[in-house]
Amino acid sequence: MTAVPVSERGAEIGRRIGVGLMYGLWRPRVLGSWRVPSAGPVILAVNHSHNIDGPMVMGTAPRGTHFLIKKEAFVGPLGPFLEGIGQLKVDRAVADRTAITDALAVLDGGGVLGIFPEGTRGDGDFASLRAGLAYFAVRSGAPIVPVAVLGSTERRGRLIKALPPLRSRVDVVFGDPFEAVEGVRSSDTGGGGRRAGGSGRRTRKALDEATVRIQDRLTGHLETARRLTGR
Repeated sequence: MTAVPVSERGAEIGRRIGVGLMYGLWRPRVLGSWRVPSAGPVILAVNHSHNIDGPMVMGTAPRGTHFLIKKEAFVGPLGPFLEGIGQLKVDRAVADRTAITDALAVLDGGGVLGIFPEGTRGDGDFASLRAGLAYFAVRSGAPIVPVAVLGSTERRGRLIKALPPLRSRVDVVFGDPFEAVEGVRSSDTGGGGRRAGGSGRRTRKALDEATVRIQDRLTGHLETARRLTGR
């Protein structure tokens, strides 16, 4: 299957737009962004409790990020805009082969893939993970960087109640990169942490084991982030 070309330039433009919007409207406090590998494929696994979580990470991550975003967001003029800044449309109701292919193309090209592993907005506590994150990590061999966005749902704004209060503080905490498959060493990988060939086992058992390992690391990072930020 041939993937649709994904624009790295578009993702960088999206990052710059995110910087302007997020720092213009709120006061992000960013911890650990240096932990994101400066080159090579990487997956940002982000907790999700508010609609601004994705844009907030786009505006605070050190590299342009391609997020998997529900197809319902690609309506009207917003659709071409999201596609233009390198975001990926996904149909959450089915096994969306086009989205899977496009996401793997991002990683194969050494880019940054953003995923909400819970699949939808919730409490943002990584309590229930879908298998997609494990599949992409095992299939590509890309390291996972956990990201905790905290403070986006603490209070509602006065002018726009669906958003946090303007100029309020939102914390974005990046964790240490880790591999989905236990026992993979940096010497086993190539190109910025990616396992040479990206040919990890994709059996149901392997994916289930990877999901358990990933959830343990993500919830551990969230606890650390809350302790560091006092949230």
